[in-house]
This record gives sequence, C-alpha cells and structure tokens, in this order.
Amino acid sequence: MKKYLLSFALACMSLTAFAQSDYEKAMTENIAKIETAKTPEEFTTLANNFHRIAGKDENNWLPFYYAALANIQKGRALMRDGKMQELDFIAGQAQKYIDAASHVAPTDNAEIHLLNKMAASLRMMVNPQQRYMTDGAKATEEMKKAETLDPNNPRIALIKAEDTYFTPEQYGGSKTKGMEQFKDALAKFNSYKPKSALEPNWGKAEAEYFVNGAKK
Repeated sequence: MKKYLLSFALACMSLTAFAQSDYEKAMTENIAKIETAKTPEEFTTLANNFHRIAGKDENNWLPFYYAALANIQKGRALMRDGKMQELDFIAGQAQKYIDAASHVAPTDNAEIHLLNKMAASLRMMVNPQQRYMTDGAKATEEMKKAETLDPNNPRIALIKAEDTYFTPEQYGGSKTKGMEQFKDALAKFNSYKPKSALEPNWGKAEAEYFVNGAKK
C-alpha cells in the first residue's frame, strides 16, 4: 500500500511541476510581447492570453496584472490614433483586472497603484477639461501612493516623465523637465532588479527611446 501511495504522490508532484512549467512558459512568452506589441489588436490578443492564464490560477496576481496592463496599453495605442471615445470602455476592462489582482496581491502593491493611475489617466483623456477634477485627481492620488510605497520603482519614474513631457506648459508640463525625468527613470531601470523573472519589468525601452533621442 505504501508503494502505491508513494507512486501516486510522485505522479501528483510530476503533474504539478509540469503545470508550473507550462504556466511559466506561457507567462514568459506573453510578457515578452508586452513591449513589442504596437496595435490595439495585438494588445487585445495579449489581454485574452493573460485572461486564460489567470483562469487557471486565480490566486496569482500577476496574470491579472498583465491582463490589465495589456488593456491599458491598448487604450494608449487607441489614444495615439485619436480614438478617445473608446477609452472609457478599455479603462473599464483594465479596472476589472486591476481589482482582481489587488484581491490576491501583496498589500499596498505599488505596481497595482501605478496601473490604477494609468487607468484613471485614460478615463480623463476622454474629456480632460471635464474630468480633471475627478479622474485626474484619482490619477494623482494613485501616483502618490505608488511613489510612497516604492520611490525607486523605474516605472513610476517613467510615467511621471511622460506626464511632465506631454503636458502643455500652460498646465505645468515641460519637455525639458520631462527629459530629465526620463534620464532619471533610465538610471533607475539600470539598477533595478525585479523580484522574479515574471514580476513587472517593463518600460526600459521607452526610457531609452527618449534619452537616446535627446542625445542626437
């Protein structure tokens, strides 16, 4: 009997290891595409992929996190195309995944606060004048929480640089100051080490793009 129990236990361990290997492979492959994707359709595919991964392990915050990020990046791509009226729906989709991630993530996770900030910014961009005091205030609040929790996080520095660089000067923006913030973000990226291979590590390519462009 002990022999059969041992065999059963070993079989279960093998299946668990195989499932974990499949999970890590799927996550790694899709995470790698986050920064290379360009079109809304590509981000939709990534969001769907992470949704399926999340369905297999609802106690892991990372698949939910990346599903939210893919939706936010889709919204940013639509924004660049001038399709502002689609941003409310996309931000809503992202928020569902952010909320799911926050239920199972470590308490006071700076990365999740940053996604909350980015989702609020998408909603604000539908009508900045009308929503500055609501979604704009929410974005500012979430950014402050993220920065307080993890002041050396390079993604927080990157999004701050974006805000400064792309905000018109009459509203407090500055391309010169923004460029300095991009340099600060890149310096943080160069010294940053994620907790694991699957933890958030996106954004360095964008910082390099702005910093290297400034040197030309």
